[in-house]
Amino acid sequence: MKRDFMKVVGLCNKLFTVAIFFLLILSGCKKADTIVSPASEDEVFARKARQADLKLMVDNLVSPIGIVAVPDNSGRMVVIDQIGRLWMLNASGEKLATPFIDLTSRMVTLNPNFDERGLLGLAFHPDYKNNGRFFVYYSSPPRAGGPTPTTTWNNLARFSEFKVSADMNIADMGSEKILLEIDDPQSNHNGGTLVFGEDGYLYISIGDGGGANDTPAGHVTDWYTTNAGGNGQDITQNLWGSILRIDVNSGSPYGIPSDNPFVGKPGLDEIYAYGFRNPYRMSFDMSGSGKLFVGDAGQLLYEEVDVVVKGGNYGWNVKEGTHCFNAANSLSPFADCPSVDPETGAMLIDPVIEMNNAQNPAGGIVTLTVIGGNVYRGNSIPGLMGKYVFGSFSKSSAPQGEIFFAQPAGPGLWPFQELSLKSYT
Repeated sequence: MKRDFMKVVGLCNKLFTVAIFFLLILSGCKKADTIVSPASEDEVFARKARQADLKLMVDNLVSPIGIVAVPDNSGRMVVIDQIGRLWMLNASGEKLATPFIDLTSRMVTLNPNFDERGLLGLAFHPDYKNNGRFFVYYSSPPRAGGPTPTTTWNNLARFSEFKVSADMNIADMGSEKILLEIDDPQSNHNGGTLVFGEDGYLYISIGDGGGANDTPAGHVTDWYTTNAGGNGQDITQNLWGSILRIDVNSGSPYGIPSDNPFVGKPGLDEIYAYGFRNPYRMSFDMSGSGKLFVGDAGQLLYEEVDVVVKGGNYGWNVKEGTHCFNAANSLSPFADCPSVDPETGAMLIDPVIEMNNAQNPAGGIVTLTVIGGNVYRGNSIPGLMGKYVFGSFSKSSAPQGEIFFAQPAGPGLWPFQELSLKSYT
C-alpha cells in the first residue's frame, strides 16, 4: 500500500524545513521543466508564473506539515509539526524557543520512519483576537475494543479546543475541551485539515479510516456491493471519508448547523460531504469565489482535486478520480459503475483536476500523492492571481515534490501545469 504523505524522520535534516509557497507545505522540489496537461495560457503568462520561488521560513523541525496565520493582526504564524508541537513564529518570522503547545504526551506513539498519524490540523477561531480559542486534530492512544471481536482500534482521532494563556505565545494546556473523538481502525488515511468557512462554522476533513480499497476491518458495508467496504460511501454508521461541518459557538460540546445536508434525514448530522479516500488538505477561496477546494489522495492510479458542495458525494470507493474503481484489482478499473448514490439520490461528483499517480502504468507525475493547496489572491506574482496552486508528495527519500497550478473553470476537468521555480530551473 502506498505511503500517502508524511515522514516523521528520515531524509536529511535540511529537507525538513518550512518553505512557504502561498501557505503550501512541500516535501521537496525538483527541476520542473516538463508541462503536464498544458494549460491554455500563452508564453507571456508562463514567464510571469516562473517568477515564483520558495522562501525558507524556519528550519530545525521534525515534520512540518502546515502553517497558519494567527488572526489577531500581530503578524505571527504557527507551524504544525506533526510530532505533536505547534511552533510560534513572531512577526519577524523567528521561531520562539518554547512551543505554542506540546501535545506529544497526549498522542499515540508515532513510528520513527513514517507515519500518517500525529498532530494533523490547526484552526484559529475567527474571533481569536478576543476569545483566544483555537482547535486541533491529533491522534491519541486507542480506546479498548476494536472494530471486530478479534481486532483492536489503532488510535483515537481527537478534535479538541484549547485557549491561549495569559502569555500570548503559549497555550493553556489545562484548557482542553474535547469536541469529538472517533475510533480509528488503521493508522493511515486520516485527512487532517481544520478550517473555518465564511459562515463561521468549522470544517474538518477526515479520510476513510485507512487500509487499502476501503475494505479492511472497521470499514462498513455500504450500498455498492460490487466493491466490499466502505466508509467513503456510508453516511449512517461512522464519520470516516467525509468533510464535517460543526458549530463551535453553540451546543455541548458543539452544535449542528441547521442546514447541514442530513439534518432531519437518514445520515449523520455532522457530515457536509462524503465519498472521500484521504482528503488531507483543503482550503476556501476566501477572498474570491468562496469555494472549498479539497485534494483527495487516490490509491494507485489517480489523484484528484475536488470542489466541494454541500451534500456532495465524491465517489470513493465506487470511483477513483473519474474512473470506476475495482477493489479486487486496483490496477484494473471497471468499465462501468453507478453514477448515482441510490440511498440519497446524489450524483457521484467527478473531480475538477485529475492526475496520474507515479504508479499508474500509463505514466504520470513523478510523485505519489496530491497535496491540496490554495487559490492565490496575492499581488507578488501577477501570473498566478486567481489560480489554484497545489502540490504533490515525493515517492521516495529523494526530494521530488512538485508544484502545479490550474485556472478554476466550469464543469469537466481543468487543465493544469507544473510551476517552474526560479531557483530550480
